[in-house]
Amino acid sequence: MLRKLSAAFTGGVIGALLSSLLFWELGRNGVTAWMGVTLRPGLSFAWLYPRLVAGGLWGLLFLLPLLPSRPATRGLLWSLAPSAFTLLHVMPMAGRGLFGLGYGALTPALVLAINAVWGLTAAFWYRAAAR
Repeated sequence: MLRKLSAAFTGGVIGALLSSLLFWELGRNGVTAWMGVTLRPGLSFAWLYPRLVAGGLWGLLFLLPLLPSRPATRGLLWSLAPSAFTLLHVMPMAGRGLFGLGYGALTPALVLAINAVWGLTAAFWYRAAAR
């Protein structure tokens, strides 16, 4: 059980690292601005660290025995949880409205895509490391 717990948390952290770096790179290269989304994160420890911890905690969802033989489907399914939390709680609390539309009309698509990277990475890491 400890191996599975470690694999789930680590997969979540690695997924969070990759998705955060992708998000930063999209902002740095102007892709988010091109999309009409005003989010442009700066790469710093203070910005990255909470995302890594949260990614690891969200990764614990992979301990639930849902679709264990289909990691891609499982990763995309579990990526909906942090997406919903971000779009329905975090962004409204930040004053950007439901679904973060205050950042731009394509914000929900960006959040879903970034979290899909997290979910896929975490799912495949978990599958490889939990055996």
